[in-house]
Amino acid sequence: MIFEVWAPRATTVEIDLGSGRRALGPARPGWWAVEAPEAGHGTDYTYWVDGEGPFPDPRSLRQPEGIFGPSRVYDHGRFTWEDHDWKGRDLRGSVIYELHIGTFTPEGTFAAAAGKLAHLVELCVDFVEIMPVAPVPGSRNWGYDGVDLYAVNETYGGPDGLKTFVDACHRAGLGVLLDVVYNHLGPSGNFLHPFGPYLTGTQGSYWGEAVNLDGPDSDEVRRYFIDNAVQWLRDYHLDGLRLDAVHALHDRRATHFLTELAGEVDALACHLGRPLTLIAESDLNDPFMVDPAGHGMTAQWNDDLHHAIHAAVTGESHGYYADFARPEALVKALTSGFVHDGGYSSFRARSHGRPFTGPAYRLVGSAQNHDQIGNRPRGDRMTPAQLRVAAGLLLTSPFTPMLFMGEEWGASTPFLFFTDHVEPALREGEGERRRREFVGFGYDWDAPEPGDLETFERSKLDWTELKEEHHRSLLCWYRDLIALRKALPELTDPRLGLARAELGEGGKWLRITRGRIGVWVDLCQDSITPPLPDGAVVLLDDSDVSAGPEGDPRSGPSVVVYRLVG
Repeated sequence: MIFEVWAPRATTVEIDLGSGRRALGPARPGWWAVEAPEAGHGTDYTYWVDGEGPFPDPRSLRQPEGIFGPSRVYDHGRFTWEDHDWKGRDLRGSVIYELHIGTFTPEGTFAAAAGKLAHLVELCVDFVEIMPVAPVPGSRNWGYDGVDLYAVNETYGGPDGLKTFVDACHRAGLGVLLDVVYNHLGPSGNFLHPFGPYLTGTQGSYWGEAVNLDGPDSDEVRRYFIDNAVQWLRDYHLDGLRLDAVHALHDRRATHFLTELAGEVDALACHLGRPLTLIAESDLNDPFMVDPAGHGMTAQWNDDLHHAIHAAVTGESHGYYADFARPEALVKALTSGFVHDGGYSSFRARSHGRPFTGPAYRLVGSAQNHDQIGNRPRGDRMTPAQLRVAAGLLLTSPFTPMLFMGEEWGASTPFLFFTDHVEPALREGEGERRRREFVGFGYDWDAPEPGDLETFERSKLDWTELKEEHHRSLLCWYRDLIALRKALPELTDPRLGLARAELGEGGKWLRITRGRIGVWVDLCQDSITPPLPDGAVVLLDDSDVSAGPEGDPRSGPSVVVYRLVG
């Protein structure tokens, strides 16, 4: 086989296949290559650049010994796929379920996660979105400290484990989205510097150096990340990618990296004959992100909707929730998409955003996600009583809903921030770095130490909770809401101009009208008789949902979905 590596500023590049180092020769501009007929699937190797090393391959497909070990040749063609009838899944009308492989099950593997797919099928979600799976320091991490971006975390099951999981999802009718991080690399095990100018050397965000997307030699850097995206979609049969914090991508070129990526992915979708989805996490509140004449992303996360729902059902108003504390913010979020669409943001102390004008399915909304739970010091979730209201708002909205693992049954387990850095300086300073990151958020930062094993273990879902009545009743509420959403075209209609909302009794309750379908929501969590209009026929309410083991003192429903007849 032929080994190739990009190292445009090196004078010598060598490879070690286990029997001593041999030189690579210049190939196409900036690239080095050597033929090694004896190498093949399963061969371990490392690179040496200008006499320094050993280093893993920047495009390593497998790191069996972790981020500090050698690369291993991996042949994608050796895996036998069984999803031959899979035609893909369109984001429109879909519900996403976000999960972290390491904490979704006690085992924390792809195989164990595949064993829970029947639960997701019964819940009737359409996509599974898995948090990043690139190799990370140690054995536990959220995934955003990833390096060796072409490889798959061996702790989870490695490349074959991911393929087996995707194959199982497709056979179960579920699409799979993967969270990828292109705005920075992790602080440990990043060996890109010796090979070339992948990074700018300047602080691009709080999390690390900026990726070189527009400087000298950036053509190949962009190609590195675009080829990575193509690999996941083509070789792992994934149905889309969630792009982490794209506002931290620094690119001043005429054609932005995201625009170029969208074009490549669209071409791949045409070749594969199935839809491929790109979802951007962006805090810019700029519809240019999803405009086909703009960056061309399929959708973007809408934190405004999360903040508005969270503030309405929890009453929290610290930090960025201050801009969403009034019920009017919830009305605007549900009918306009963005709350900050050019007006003043007190958290940022400036104006922010532009009006959203596209179809609502291009905004992914949530009541909970890994960020909004895990970035709380104690990783605490909403209570079951709060979740039934939040679910009523989210799952009847015109946006693309996303649930976070365990939300559907009101999981009591937290989702904490955890790491497993091997360098003492990184391990010992992680808690303090985390505290500094959230200065100004209004939290009294009393968080468990990220590097403690207990922090990780506490974050694993407890599936035995489903045996308890109050958890099962909330799960039934989520199932009923999703089923109703799929049954009523009004609830998936993405035309924001057709949505109407009104507040009643000084903000105690909210009524949303979508065509002939209405949704009434009690925002004060008090016993209120729903003021339904004449001719309303109730389709679904949460009267039978238990708020918790202590029971629910309410005497009436907090969410009612009804149809206007006559």
